[in-house]
Amino acid sequence: MSKRFLGKTAVITGSGRKNGLGEAIAIRLASEGANIVLSDIGSSRDMATPKNMIGEQSEMEQITETLQNLGAKVTSKVCDVRNRDEVFALADHAASSHGSLDIWVNNAGIGYIMKPLLEVTSEDWRAVIDVNLTGAFFGTQAAATQMIQQGKGGRIINIASQAAKSGFHSAQAYTSSKHGLVGLARSAAIELGEHAITVNNVCPNHVTTGLGAWQNEYFAEKQGKTLEQYMKDMASRIPLGRPGLPNDTANAVAFLCSNEAEYITAESMNVSGGEEPH
Repeated sequence: MSKRFLGKTAVITGSGRKNGLGEAIAIRLASEGANIVLSDIGSSRDMATPKNMIGEQSEMEQITETLQNLGAKVTSKVCDVRNRDEVFALADHAASSHGSLDIWVNNAGIGYIMKPLLEVTSEDWRAVIDVNLTGAFFGTQAAATQMIQQGKGGRIINIASQAAKSGFHSAQAYTSSKHGLVGLARSAAIELGEHAITVNNVCPNHVTTGLGAWQNEYFAEKQGKTLEQYMKDMASRIPLGRPGLPNDTANAVAFLCSNEAEYITAESMNVSGGEEPH
């Protein structure tokens, strides 16, 4: 594989869970020569960040070892994206540890608070918006600040979702947060274009990561279906005949980080096997 990103440093938030999108993105960028900064919340901090739904420090260490075996230079740093100071400290860590910050992927997200509309509490709403949208805003600010200072341009990518384009049952806060990323990318791209910094979203459909597996079981039960039938029905509505894989998203991120995508900004790229055409 070519080394398109040799000498570049990529920060990926929410990349501390095994078999998650963040890990797949890190592996793909590392395989093309990028230095990697893994980041996740590290440990449960409150009811919104339960232990079984977050990237813990021990998992980040396992992923770090995987990337080092690929020959990548890797560091990791705990960061709660809801905390602006921690996000800016993460950007500083990337630059001080690796010499620059060239790619920032806002991947951290909450997709496990799913309730019917009338059951959503104010705490539920804030938890999802704070991580998925405000966290990406802080990440964009932190990355742009460092990239402008360096004067070499850069890439900022939000991992949005099919939910950035369409609505879904029991996902009011999630859908709103992902729709918000479309506006964030469009607006940030206008201001950052003069600095050769592109800002884009990648919008995958369903991917059966650890979180995705939980979602499958949740929605199968809500629809009164077996898990097998639910997955069969999902595949049947996708023109390419299968749900997304982590590598599908990672491939899109790698393209948007490359020189081939230097004239692409403010876009929200669907990676959905044709399920989401908007």
